[in-house]
Amino acid sequence: MPVYWLIAFVILTGIEVFTLALTTVWFAGGAVAGFVLSLLGLPVEIQLAGFLVVSFLLLFLTRPFAARFVNNSTVKTNVESLVGQSARVIEKIDNHLGTGTAVVGGQEWTARAWAEDETFEPETMVVIREIRGVKLIVSREPE
Repeated sequence: MPVYWLIAFVILTGIEVFTLALTTVWFAGGAVAGFVLSLLGLPVEIQLAGFLVVSFLLLFLTRPFAARFVNNSTVKTNVESLVGQSARVIEKIDNHLGTGTAVVGGQEWTARAWAEDETFEPETMVVIREIRGVKLIVSREPE
């Protein structure tokens, strides 16, 4: 049984090396725990439980820390770069009527209000909170 845990470790580590996405490294750590439990001669159920517990502990306790230092130089491009920017409303934004257009960077976008009951008149400056599909989700710009 220990050889299966080693195979899982190699496969999971290989996936991580090729993707560098911090997705499988946590489970590779769990595979090491399963390997150690297997060497101790514990039943398969305990090995699997050890694998799951260690994998999820690593995931939840170390991922936020690791994500801060890995891929931290990623430059936001395209749509991601719009979040936080200001936009000018050119057609009244009203979620209930399903209307609204705003201009940002010289391009017109369909826009909706962050708060369902909020409306924005033309020429109002708003801040982009997020992008949902092809719509800007906006809120009032801080004074």
